[in-house]
Amino acid sequence: MLRSPASRIPTSAICKRTYATLSVQPPLRGLNSVVREKAEKLSRDWKGTSASGENTTNFIGGEFVQSKATQWIEVVDPSTQTLLTRVPETTNTEFEQAVEAASEAFKTWSQSTVLTRQRFIFELQRLIRENADSLAASIVLEQGKTVPDAHGDILRGLQVVEHAASAPSLLLSEKIEVSRDMDTEVRKVPLGVTSAIAPFNFPAMIPLWSIPMATVTGNTLILKPSERDPGAAMIIAELCQRAGLPPGVINVVHGTVPTVNAICDHPSIKAISFVGGDRAGRHIYERGTKNGKRVQSNMGAKNHAVILPDANKNLALNSVVGAAFGAAGQRCMALSVAILVGDAQAWLADLVNLAKNLKVGGGFEKDVDLGPVISPAAKDRILGLIGSAEQEGGKIHLDGRHVMVSGYEHGNFIGPTIIEANTSMKCYDQEIFGPVLVVIKANTLDEGIQIINQNRYGNGTAIFTQSGATARKFEHDVNVGQIGINVPIPVPLPMFSWSGNKASALGDLGFYGKSAIEFYTQKKTTTSLWKAEDALNSRASVHMPTHH
Repeated sequence: MLRSPASRIPTSAICKRTYATLSVQPPLRGLNSVVREKAEKLSRDWKGTSASGENTTNFIGGEFVQSKATQWIEVVDPSTQTLLTRVPETTNTEFEQAVEAASEAFKTWSQSTVLTRQRFIFELQRLIRENADSLAASIVLEQGKTVPDAHGDILRGLQVVEHAASAPSLLLSEKIEVSRDMDTEVRKVPLGVTSAIAPFNFPAMIPLWSIPMATVTGNTLILKPSERDPGAAMIIAELCQRAGLPPGVINVVHGTVPTVNAICDHPSIKAISFVGGDRAGRHIYERGTKNGKRVQSNMGAKNHAVILPDANKNLALNSVVGAAFGAAGQRCMALSVAILVGDAQAWLADLVNLAKNLKVGGGFEKDVDLGPVISPAAKDRILGLIGSAEQEGGKIHLDGRHVMVSGYEHGNFIGPTIIEANTSMKCYDQEIFGPVLVVIKANTLDEGIQIINQNRYGNGTAIFTQSGATARKFEHDVNVGQIGINVPIPVPLPMFSWSGNKASALGDLGFYGKSAIEFYTQKKTTTSLWKAEDALNSRASVHMPTHH
């Protein structure tokens, strides 16, 4: 899940535009009637967000608050470049208000029972299901995903919400009698004010990784969604309010680098959860830990799929195409490299034909397989990496650079692209984060494993084979945190822990599962002595205790 708000500094031309400057643009110009209706409905039904040209608010102390910011960032529909809303570069005063609200709320929320927190989770789960269509519409409008993919975004976040409902079991303490009449107990207690910084590519899922796990463990949370698509986070904040979460337990602030730095620096914030790009992830980890915070940082990826000649050909090729081009390749777990081993190299033409049949278009259109990439800048970067492959001797088997989508002439569209390359090329070395599949040929499984292990990233990988022994060897030898065997995107369900490794992750605790409970709590160990003879009114001993 990449490309954090902190990984780029918006140009001053965008950053300094105010509401007054931008309001001369007719709202929703460029949206067709179906999309316009959905945008207007979102703006009408939800308090904190807008998809019809108005401002998105902050959410502080249980209130949706209009910012007094002097700098605003445009949120545009990536299919048409239509202005949808503006988010503020949250002011220092507003940020302090959010931290103060979270600090005040922690005093009571941390003292609430785990069953009280569990009831909130149950209600939030119900409300997310009931309002999934609104959340999906916001994601399609602001991020560009197709409607089915937007619902998938919500579902994967919802699974974490549902897992958080098992908090009474996950938070059980440990207690043992260590010597006669003496007990030691270890309890998991909340940290305090925590923070989450979310990326653009999963506007619902990533906030839903942090919100339920932070709150069910008794913490309060300051969420900074991506400035490119904040709507889903604002809807979720309102759903938290409707679910009965007390004011200040969840706060939402917006912005770019200044807001991120404020999160890293504020002494009241105890932990930061980040998903995004390499540069931002390293910056947040280093700055946050330097300030004594607990930080988890999920960053870049270059995920490889090894296809062996004995694989189920139909399953393997369809899996790779779906995992490479779904969400326009804007997933940190996208399969962006296919290693064709031995005779499987002859399947390249079939791979190209499958990808060629994918439909590119606006996210609300029927039967569309992939929508636009997030921004013109992202499109230019991806096009540059495709072009670099030509310059370095790569072969473009399927070229999506000139795809045209009727009715969406200004959209950030790139069609599925397949490049035959080698590991020395720029298109292989860099994370492209677009609908581009790099194909590498290998003679043996060992050669494929070596390619993967030499790559600096370790988020995910997959192998397609019908041999159990081959799969076991791959699983044992490959140095990647999340492995799929005939599974293209091996993201673990929330009862397990996210386990990306190498340069894909900083911090030693994952985002959900038992690791998340560890991340959002600290241990408190109590050793107590209650002598049995004291309970019987026996004579007190004056001897040095020997702990027998």
